[in-house]
Amino acid sequence: MEMPQAASRPGVAERVIDVATDVSHTIGEVAGGLRAAVDRLTDAIDDARKPGRPLATVAAITREAPLASLFVAFLFGVAVARRR
Repeated sequence: MEMPQAASRPGVAERVIDVATDVSHTIGEVAGGLRAAVDRLTDAIDDARKPGRPLATVAAITREAPLASLFVAFLFGVAVARRR
């Protein structure tokens, strides 16, 4: 008499390896997305630092009057904190 073959089911080790592979691919995709976001943010900041742009203006004002800039930033922080 022939014995019927049991359906081949993956063992625990194979399932763990599959899950680890899936997690590795997901982490790679997330890392790629983060890299792209950081690149876009870096480009935006570099563009805003060009002469005549907002960050260049803020940097110049801060160099000219650091205490006044600190005071304005403090007031802005207080205003934002009170809204919450």
